[in-house]
Amino acid sequence: MFAELEAVFNNDGAVLALDYEYDIGDASVVTPVHVEGEIINRTGIVSMKAKAKFDYSTQCALCCKPLLRHATIPVHHVLLTELQDEDFDDLYVQVENMRLNVDELISEDIWLAIPSRFLCKEDCKGLCMQCGQDLNEASCSCVKAVDPRLAALSQLLGE
Repeated sequence: MFAELEAVFNNDGAVLALDYEYDIGDASVVTPVHVEGEIINRTGIVSMKAKAKFDYSTQCALCCKPLLRHATIPVHHVLLTELQDEDFDDLYVQVENMRLNVDELISEDIWLAIPSRFLCKEDCKGLCMQCGQDLNEASCSCVKAVDPRLAALSQLLGE
């Protein structure tokens, strides 16, 4: 969605309501992203405050079980028509020609907010490295290999 923001930038108190859905274009996001919020001009400062809600599928980093998660990502940006100093690129969003690609901005926030690793539960035991048994469901009878660098130590311990 492209937002035409000339009326918001030029009028104190102007509000552009956001309430729509869009497809983020990634197979792991299983529902459309629902965006709710507003772009508002308060005393000459234009800001965007919104929430992006969606469901996505992933897998546990240790046992590879499929997971379905719901996410609500807060979105907050201060919008400017021009940046005076490039050092503020991370703090503000420059809106060229009074037109903002809202989907692109929210998608960036989503990818930055989603963790890169997930666990099915906090105490997930994962999979056995030798036989592949899910250690959350049952233990395996594999003999753990001794690191050759520690072989002398295991002989001293009588193992």
